[in-house]
Amino acid sequence: MHRVAFDLGNWPIYWYGVLIAAGFFAGLWTASRRALRDGIAPETLTDLGPWLLAAAIVGSRAFYVVSYWDEDFAHQPIGEIFMLRNGGVVFYGGLIGAAIAFLLYTRRKKLPVWPLADILAPSIALGQVFGRLGCFMNGCCYGCPTSLPWAVRFPADHATHGAPVHPTQLYEATVCLGLHLGLVWLHRHKRFPGQVFAVYLIGYAVLRSVVECFRGDYAVHYLGGIATPAQLVSAAVLTAGLGLWRWQQHRTKIAPA
Repeated sequence: MHRVAFDLGNWPIYWYGVLIAAGFFAGLWTASRRALRDGIAPETLTDLGPWLLAAAIVGSRAFYVVSYWDEDFAHQPIGEIFMLRNGGVVFYGGLIGAAIAFLLYTRRKKLPVWPLADILAPSIALGQVFGRLGCFMNGCCYGCPTSLPWAVRFPADHATHGAPVHPTQLYEATVCLGLHLGLVWLHRHKRFPGQVFAVYLIGYAVLRSVVECFRGDYAVHYLGGIATPAQLVSAAVLTAGLGLWRWQQHRTKIAPA
């Protein structure tokens, strides 16, 4: 856990922000390359990128603030809501925010929705690799205690008090890298528009739910203590992915494989 990457004078620059930015630019660049191969001008992705970034930041922070209001914000100055440098974002909130911005932008510009969504899907997974590495450096999204040999120890003043815990951030970074590579392959062999994005939703929802079994940073669980908040959202995302697959497959009259 090394939160500060470097200092600009008296202003610390955190690894969390550095890696989030790196993930965004890596995702945008790879998406632009796929767009070019699909006959879509890379500038389309470049123009869309800032809107997606802004919406993702707002959505991810808003979701976090709502989810952890009682624990982290109810008794703090209102300005704490905007202290992103301290961490505190929820990926699913960012995905929802970016999806809304994407739909509004493509509608306004009259762009093809599902081909563009397919182009972006592998890049979302790639960006998550960098994002989870940022979580690891920041010490958030940590795992539950374990005696496994690959357990990690955060500093004694961390919420884990130096106990060995599952490196859940690295687990998710690894599965997201595998998901990214699988989606890159699928994009070259897809059978109907929207298929790659649907597989991203399905694949990430399942993988995230598995990783959540090893998380140790939640104060509240649901369904009698067996489900984390992210697992409940994952169930909705999985349903949306399956629905999108069937809907787009039916629209394009593609027989099931």
